[in-house]
Amino acid sequence: MKLLLVEDDRKIAAAVKRGLQAEGFTVEVADNGTEGLWLAQEGSYDLIILDILLPGRNGFQICADLRAAENWTPILMLTAKDGDLDEAEALDTGADDYLTKPFSFPVLVARVRALLRRGAGKSRAPVTAGDLRIDPGRRRAWRGEVEIDLTSRQFDVLEFLVRREGQVLSKKDILDGVWEYDFEGDPNIIEVYIRRLRSRIDEPFGSKSIETVRGAGYRLVGSPFRALES
Repeated sequence: MKLLLVEDDRKIAAAVKRGLQAEGFTVEVADNGTEGLWLAQEGSYDLIILDILLPGRNGFQICADLRAAENWTPILMLTAKDGDLDEAEALDTGADDYLTKPFSFPVLVARVRALLRRGAGKSRAPVTAGDLRIDPGRRRAWRGEVEIDLTSRQFDVLEFLVRREGQVLSKKDILDGVWEYDFEGDPNIIEVYIRRLRSRIDEPFGSKSIETVRGAGYRLVGSPFRALES
């Protein structure tokens, strides 16, 4: 597995690179945002570990640029300690997960492996909910005949909802079902994922398939395709 680490603190970058290499990963390092974006666009990586505060171009901008270019390589964002707004913006710009500094190296490895497992091809059959259709094996999603671009983690959340169509799911249910490690952040971050999913699978099609159940959580209700009037 080949990883790209974009981190301007050379001591941290060197330590993380050594540790990841010891775990069997191939790691390339960029120490500024400009080089990091160029490598991410020109190279082929299984996952990107991306710091936020970088010279040249910050992590939010890099993430947004990659997603705008339809580059869906999983991104693990490194955020400031207690940076709730950073965490929310990281997910909103397209990151799949985040980790706050300072972090434990075993936790970093666990999150890297979890994202890589999520991104790996699986042989599960396609699943539908109304006109929503997901293909877990190819990790693709459609509403009607229109394909929807999702990050790796957005796809995971959508798959979890689709497979439990009609069920009311709490934030904890979603965290326990989607994340494969103990979640230490703010469970309200699920709201960010739900908002992002609605902007991808509902709003462009005039649909409201993800319902908020006040005081309980969220429920996905399959609905027929409705084309927007021009």
